[in-house]
Amino acid sequence: MGKRETDSKGAESPVRFSVDRSSPVPLYFQLSQQLETAIETGKLAPGSLLGNEIELAGRLGLSRPTVRQAIQSLVDKGLLVRRRGIGTQVVHSQVKRPLELSSLYDDLEAAGQKPATRVLLNTTTEATAEIAAALGIAEGAEVALVERLRFTHGEPVAHLRNHLPAGLIDLSTERLEETGLYRLMRAAGITLHSARQAVGARAATVEEGERLGEPEGAPLLTMQRTTFDDTGRAVEFGSHVYRASRYAFEFQLLVRP
Repeated sequence: MGKRETDSKGAESPVRFSVDRSSPVPLYFQLSQQLETAIETGKLAPGSLLGNEIELAGRLGLSRPTVRQAIQSLVDKGLLVRRRGIGTQVVHSQVKRPLELSSLYDDLEAAGQKPATRVLLNTTTEATAEIAAALGIAEGAEVALVERLRFTHGEPVAHLRNHLPAGLIDLSTERLEETGLYRLMRAAGITLHSARQAVGARAATVEEGERLGEPEGAPLLTMQRTTFDDTGRAVEFGSHVYRASRYAFEFQLLVRP
């Protein structure tokens, strides 16, 4: 791979993409992740043109359906747009900020709240491409799936959806309703070291509104997080939704010397 892309003015751009055909992560997802990173870091600026799918497939040595799937995933995220007679164009980049590695349970308890949990789902499932890429496993591999509602003072605060490698820890429903997931990991001897996290916002669906006690269209905060232990192993991928009327993310910003 390692082909150069062209920018919106037709000049060469230093952006390079490559795929690992020996990786269990699907090729389209590898490409979409690299495209998203290039957009977020400004290497592909708003207005940049990627060319059409046939041109991209030829330059990257990939099939057209693979490139189409990668592009569509970013179109769905609002990062790319297809323009008739022009091609695929970068729309804008997303702003992401790191937060402290802590659990909602710990945050609520530290704030003097009274966290409580209701487990909605505790099962195993097959890893999708997104989950497989996050956890560094093969697509279709078995993973644990836990969905919970987190309450404080009897009111729902968040809907938490977590995927973990199968067999990582004991995920009994009783234990999950007694304490936080990170506490269970630590009790099992897992040292949580770092995380990759994205925070966003969107409007609540009808189902989410009913679940969280908010009207349809109410603002929700979203968070996706992949957590790693001290060996660099991915131990958890979380996709969470918070009531903006009840919860806020707080950042500590430092001035660079």
